Amino acid sequence: MSAAGRTEPLGPPSSFAKRLLVTGGAGFIASHVIVSLVEDYPNYMIINLDKLDYCASLKNLETISNKQNYKFIQGDICNSHFVKLLFETEKIDIVLHFAAQTHVDLSFVRAFEFTYVNVYGTHVLVSAAHEARVEKFIYVSTDEVYGGSLDKEFDESSPKQPTNPYASSKAAAECFVQSYWERYKFPAVITRSSNVYGPHQYPEKVIPKFISLLQHNRKCCIHGSGLQTRNFLYATDVVEAFLTVLKKGKPGEIYNIGTNFEMSVLQLAKELIQLIKETSSESEMENWVDYVNDRPTNDMRYPMKSEKIHGLGWRPKVPWKEGIKKTRSSRAKTAWQRSLELGRNARCPIVLSRGLAAALKGLRWILRLYRQRLSANCARRSWMASSILKGNASG
Repeated sequence: MSAAGRTEPLGPPSSFAKRLLVTGGAGFIASHVIVSLVEDYPNYMIINLDKLDYCASLKNLETISNKQNYKFIQGDICNSHFVKLLFETEKIDIVLHFAAQTHVDLSFVRAFEFTYVNVYGTHVLVSAAHEARVEKFIYVSTDEVYGGSLDKEFDESSPKQPTNPYASSKAAAECFVQSYWERYKFPAVITRSSNVYGPHQYPEKVIPKFISLLQHNRKCCIHGSGLQTRNFLYATDVVEAFLTVLKKGKPGEIYNIGTNFEMSVLQLAKELIQLIKETSSESEMENWVDYVNDRPTNDMRYPMKSEKIHGLGWRPKVPWKEGIKKTRSSRAKTAWQRSLELGRNARCPIVLSRGLAAALKGLRWILRLYRQRLSANCARRSWMASSILKGNASG
């Protein structure tokens, strides 16, 4: 048993009212959800499945690591044999599927990996969950599947028009989940949330990245003009949204999880500069901003209507000023930030050159795919040999 989490072999389930599988549970949002579930539902067994990629950390779960209703299992959702065995052994009742590659910038240089993890991984998980006859499957998507809009607000029936590889992979996975609902009445619920911020967020995302840069006397990097706006939702608010969907969400439905609070990326940078550098002078604030070329595509806004989930009783509660102060105060020097300061975290895409990172990750992806295909071919040959011996081989 480790200090950060219990990595246990697959074993027979004990007597709990429900057994929930949370994928990507060592990541930012899912770790907050797990902590809440473990503490508030002691009669539920919460199983955290995570392969521990660069942006995941079991330190996010230290407060509940020794709880009897929590179990950590390290594994990859893209490993179909492992996932099927997990469902069979752990007797999963409910799935909250957070695991994904999510960094938009990296999706432009690692598009195949994003497709593999976000689409194929979801396929593997949905297939196993369907076979296990789970009670509910919550697929965590993003507002980015709608594409951008300057004036029109998106509701759950708005068409999907993704403009980057990350959003495209999430939209494709959504379609796959929905097809299982249409064909089998698979009890799937889809959520699409605004940008979430708060403690434990990896510093590739805009708010922790800006905070880390400013704390290390480096400039905030602004893509293009910085006039693109985003809606920001505090972590505890989005946790409450997922718990609401877990309890009240209807299979076959989609729920937007949004907030009316909207801010441009440039204004965000200036607010953080004021907070951390304690200056309100426009000229001084501009000294802490570095404008760079824009992304190949960079949607201006993601305005969403959230009346549907409001009807279930959820609304955001944490004001921006309160949330950002909590976020800043929580960012003591973790291992991630020390590595960022020293500039030698080889696993962090902020520090590692994107070309080298893409090459290394691409090579690992190719090797993993090759091993899986080799395993499948061996199984196929074994079946053919068995059929021939029995005289049942097809002509």
